[in-house]
Amino acid sequence: MGYRLVIGNKNTSSWSLRPWLALRHAGIAFEEINIKLRMTDTKEQILRHSPSGKVPALLIDDPAAGGFVVWDTLAILEYLAETHPEARLWPEQARARAQARSVSAEMHSGFQQLREHCPMDFVARMPREQLADPVAADVRRIVAVWKECRGRFGAGGPCLFGAFTAADAMYAPVASRFRTYISNLGAYGDDGTAAAYVAAVFALPAMQDWEAGAKAELAAAGSKP
Repeated sequence: MGYRLVIGNKNTSSWSLRPWLALRHAGIAFEEINIKLRMTDTKEQILRHSPSGKVPALLIDDPAAGGFVVWDTLAILEYLAETHPEARLWPEQARARAQARSVSAEMHSGFQQLREHCPMDFVARMPREQLADPVAADVRRIVAVWKECRGRFGAGGPCLFGAFTAADAMYAPVASRFRTYISNLGAYGDDGTAAAYVAAVFALPAMQDWEAGAKAELAAAGSKP
């Protein structure tokens, strides 16, 4: 069985980062299909691979069952967790697993103000002295989520549930947003836990590979990182 992952620009496509990071961190082989976003033919290009017309999409080449596609980031992560149990993309302990799924679903459906006002710009550094109240509320909630996960379940490593899980894949773009826009997480209730977690996410080799790819794309396009 082979995988092809359809993704957008690495500097800006936060949803693409999530399954890409999970695949790379887990050591699951896959081929990238890169589609430039915000082009006149972007939708057409994506629709060649995914019925949603959005990235990411995971194309599964299965000689036994025939090829098929899984679209939507969280659905891809769930599929990978089911088909690759050795990757341990969800915590083994039931309560930790339930919380990991809860905070991942909250990320999937929430934090609209942060998304809108602080879009992912992976390699940029644009610290803001002050955030609008709705954005600040999102940041405080995320800081609280990270603190609770790390405090209750994080003893086994630097990630939200100790070892890397799908929850870390879901929040990796948030770590990027915080690095880009927020220089002092303490102003939003952080006791050092969130800042340490951001550093841990960026210490992941797969995250560093994504950053190198983002910089290479910008250089190829003639933009300075």
